[in-house]
Amino acid sequence: MMNVPPIRVPLLVPMVPDRSALWPYLGRMDEARHYTNFGPLVRELESRLRQRFASHTEHQMYVTTVSNATLGIELTLNSLNLPAGSPVLVPALTFVATITAVIRAGYVPVVADIDPDNWLLTPEIAAAAVKATGARAAVVVATFGYPQDTRCWSEFQKQTGVRIVIDAAAAFGNQWVVAADVPVVFSMHATKSLPAGEGGFIVSGDASINMLICQKSNFGINLTPDADVPVGYLSSAGTNAKLSEFHAAVALASLDSWDEQAIQRQRLYQRYRAVLEKSCGEVLTWQTGPAPTAPTSFCLRLGSEAARTNLETLCQEQGIATRRWYQPLLHRHAPEIGKIVVLPVPDAEKVATDLIGLPFFLNMSDTQIELVATAVQRAVSHTPSLHQTT
Repeated sequence: MMNVPPIRVPLLVPMVPDRSALWPYLGRMDEARHYTNFGPLVRELESRLRQRFASHTEHQMYVTTVSNATLGIELTLNSLNLPAGSPVLVPALTFVATITAVIRAGYVPVVADIDPDNWLLTPEIAAAAVKATGARAAVVVATFGYPQDTRCWSEFQKQTGVRIVIDAAAAFGNQWVVAADVPVVFSMHATKSLPAGEGGFIVSGDASINMLICQKSNFGINLTPDADVPVGYLSSAGTNAKLSEFHAAVALASLDSWDEQAIQRQRLYQRYRAVLEKSCGEVLTWQTGPAPTAPTSFCLRLGSEAARTNLETLCQEQGIATRRWYQPLLHRHAPEIGKIVVLPVPDAEKVATDLIGLPFFLNMSDTQIELVATAVQRAVSHTPSLHQTT
């Protein structure tokens, strides 16, 4: 039987509020005897989030919670009322939820390339992809939490007529919604910077979009008295994607300590990166763009596929967890997932050859950082000891 070393440095450690932080909210929930169906804690969470986002734009903001971000993307796409089978752009480098949400919304994903430096789908890349495929919408991803510019995408939307949805699952605190006409979807999964265990929410400046998403999250039942159908009647085929009061309680407790934890995440990221840059010089390549406010992952390129393989071997031997984030690329998954259109993605393929995710979590010690940095330094320098390790 193969000897597997114990994990000394895990990849992620979720930081969900403990029972003492949750108790005031759980107590309120029990007193109200309201556990789901748009309860008071859900409404409070939406209100507090709305206030945060409103401080970054001149427009009125609307926030709608859902049971998870994947359904949030799907329902947001459904709310655009595109013709069935419409082509929708997605970047090649993203989590699979982006493409499954498009398929489940009844559309055809068009896998497009990314910028070689910031690793994002950009308006320039999207313009060429729209011209080649006639795409009607795009799910633009804030990859690894690096933000998208909603103003640029709003202008793109106005010029092309292509509807934009931003998948900012890992970007709470980094991604703001400055433009009113671009809905942005966030995750509250346990590994995100605002954890609720599970959950998500959609922010936009368009009340009609958020109202539709809310309605579709409640089976599609109309609850608006002045709508075309009576209250209580189905107005569309929705699903059950409501956020429970339990998850809202966790999210509210997370929000209470969010600012302090964001500072801790920033400091950890800066210290970690400084150690790696000191030990590995200019060999490493980092994602370009604004420094993350509340990072939840730590990804970089190692300079070659061989260096990544070397690092993975070293880390496995030393109990250091790593991950090839978002690989295989979307178009390399099994064809059984559904019909997709694949454009040339040379930059995504290149980035994927040596991209690696390293451990990153709150309370990561300096000793753990040094262990990782030493492994990276050995891997990229191809030291003889790499091949002598047993």
